[in-house]
Formats: sequence, C-alpha cells, structure tokens
Amino acid sequence: MGFIKAFAGALGGTFADQWKDFLVPPSGLAPTAAIFPAVARGQNAGRGANTQASEHIITNGSRIVVPEGYALVTFQDGELTGFVGEPGGFVFTSDDQNAASVFAGDGLVSSTVKTSWERFRFGGQPASQQLAFYVNLKEIPNNRFGTQSEIYWDDAYLRAQVGAITRGSYSLRIVDPILLIKSFVPLSYLGHDARVFDFGDLDNDAASQLFNELVGSLAAAFSHYTNDPAQGNRIARIQGDAVGFAQSLSHAVEEGYRWTSDRGLSIVKVALQAIEYDEDTRKLLSDVKKADALGGARGNSFMQQAAARGFQAAGENPDGGAAGMAFLGMGMNAAGGAVGGLQQPATPGYPQQGTPQAPPPEPTAPEEEDPMAKLTRFKAMLDAGLITQDDYDAAKKKALGL
Repeated sequence: MGFIKAFAGALGGTFADQWKDFLVPPSGLAPTAAIFPAVARGQNAGRGANTQASEHIITNGSRIVVPEGYALVTFQDGELTGFVGEPGGFVFTSDDQNAASVFAGDGLVSSTVKTSWERFRFGGQPASQQLAFYVNLKEIPNNRFGTQSEIYWDDAYLRAQVGAITRGSYSLRIVDPILLIKSFVPLSYLGHDARVFDFGDLDNDAASQLFNELVGSLAAAFSHYTNDPAQGNRIARIQGDAVGFAQSLSHAVEEGYRWTSDRGLSIVKVALQAIEYDEDTRKLLSDVKKADALGGARGNSFMQQAAARGFQAAGENPDGGAAGMAFLGMGMNAAGGAVGGLQQPATPGYPQQGTPQAPPPEPTAPEEEDPMAKLTRFKAMLDAGLITQDDYDAAKKKALGL
C-alpha cells in the first residue's frame, strides 16, 4: 500500500485533461503556515466543485498533486503511513505491489527524511483510508520576536557588558518534516478536524514555545556574534548582516533547545528592526567612537592641529605665552610620549598597594635652554607647517629677549 508516481513536476498537458478530481494544498494560506490538510479540487466526479478542507481523507485511487516546495504526509490513527517529498502527481493505491510509502527524491530533505522515516514509520498494516496533509518546505518568513526588558551580553569590542532591548523577525525552514510532525506538532493538528498549524498563530501553543525559546537565546546569540573574530567583533554590523546573525542565533538556539536535531527546524535569516541600548551602553558607545576618532593617522592630525593652535595662542598672549611656549617647546615627539603615557596601566613614581616607596626627590629648577636650540626647533615647526610665520617671529623675539 502506498503511492504510484503518475508524473513529475507540475500538472499540465494530458494529465490536466484526465485529472478532473485531485487533492492539492489549500489556497489563501498565510506565509507562516507550516502544516495543513489537503483539499479536493475539480468537479468531484461531476457533482459540483469541492474545496472543503475537511475532506482530506484519501482512499484507494485518490489522485494527489504535490507542488514544488511542499511535501505530503499521510496518517492513520495518528501514526505516519506515507511521505512524498518530490513534486509531481501521485495515485494512492492499496492493491498495487509496486506502490511505495516514501518518495524522498534528492532534494533538500532527502538525506534527513530517510533516517527519520525508518525511525517513525507505521509498523502495522495501513488501512485503505488515510488522512493527507501538506508540509511547507519553503522559507517561512516574518516570524516576529521582541524583548520586553534588557538582555545583557559580554561584548568583545567594547570590553564590557552590554544591555539592550531589541525586536525583529526571522525566517525558518522545515528541514525534516517527519521529525517536526512526530516530535513537536500536537496531534490536534493531524486529525479529522485539524486546523492549519501556523507559526504566526498566537493561539498555537507550539509556536508560542518556539517564540519563548528564541527570545531566551538572543543574549547568547549577541555574545556569539560580537565575540566572533570573523564578524570583526563589531556590534554595529549586526543589523545589516541578516545571514551572519542568523548563524549566531541558530547556533545559540541549537545549543539551548536543539531545534534542528530534535525538531527538524532551521533558522535562515534574521532582521533586527531596532536595538535600543541602555543608558550605560550608550555612554560607552559614545566614548568608544571618540577613542576611534583619535586613533591612528586621524589622531596624529588632531595633535598637530592642537599644537599649532597652542603656538598661535602663545604668540597672541604676551603674559602666558612664555609658559605656553615652554610646554610646546618639548616638540611633537615629547608630546606624543606624554599622550602615550596616559595609556599606560600604571604611572611611574606612584606607590603600588602594599609596597613601601621612598619619598620622591626634591624638584630642581630647570636649566635655561640655549636660545639657538629653541629657534632651531621653532624653525623646524615652521617648515613643517605646524606654526605660522607670525608665531615663529613672536617666539624668536622672546627667545632672544627682544
């Protein structure tokens, strides 16, 4: 007992003329619908159109069309009796020895389905009357999620704990229909009065469970993404990386709840519509942006501009100019060393905890610097464009006591 394959691919040509009555997936389904009863289409042996979803019972000789992107499963008393996972037209028969119970093909689900079929297939003798259901094998979009309070994770780039409220949507795919049906879908969706199993249905307890498990995995997914060197350790990339973050989220969900190995589900893409950071994280991000701006070549440019402004201010201020010029007279190398010193973990000369230190030596008056050495440095700064001619002339007068 099983199915005989009548044709491959879409219904057309001669078979469209011959097959006046057959079963197909229902029309008008939501994109998030996953499992639904088959419906009869055609003239119902000349007795008028028949599109009632309750008539998903197939008997000997029933003809069934399996479109691209769908699979067909049959049940008897809640037990799996048949599976068709390749597109085409099939005839259900109870008396043909050539009939097969499973058509896995060589598509997306073939390798996993064959293993699950051997695990869950019906062990008795199937009756001539079966219930037929279709399974959506396409990418199922717009499964929404959101957090009501902050989630926290350790961020490698910021080197701190980060908190945020986030919302978005994800798409998933059924990669093992048999495993999903036998391990997760409630029996009420697989009986005579079955309704559509829809991931977007708020009254679907199984779908609500998936929602809660995914939200519970978000913190681990954010941590996995931002601590992955392949992603550059940058949180700013998450919202524009639907596939990369989906991999991190899928990893976290599989690690915590085994969606793929226990339920036959896989996350495909994730779209983050918003990430609202808490106050501490916003301040930290602002500081990091400033630090990034002062790093590398851009930071050197800022230092040069600051030095030039300092020389200009010294030349315009006859009272405080000498002190300002004395500081700037250290030169760019000395100034760079001073800035670098701010980045050291400890400051030389300060006592460490628990270690007695000798008192610092008495300060000595600085030796008067040779005016020619000063002028030489000022001339080098003038040639480098760090000071103006007026700045140089003012410094020259002060150095020579004019």
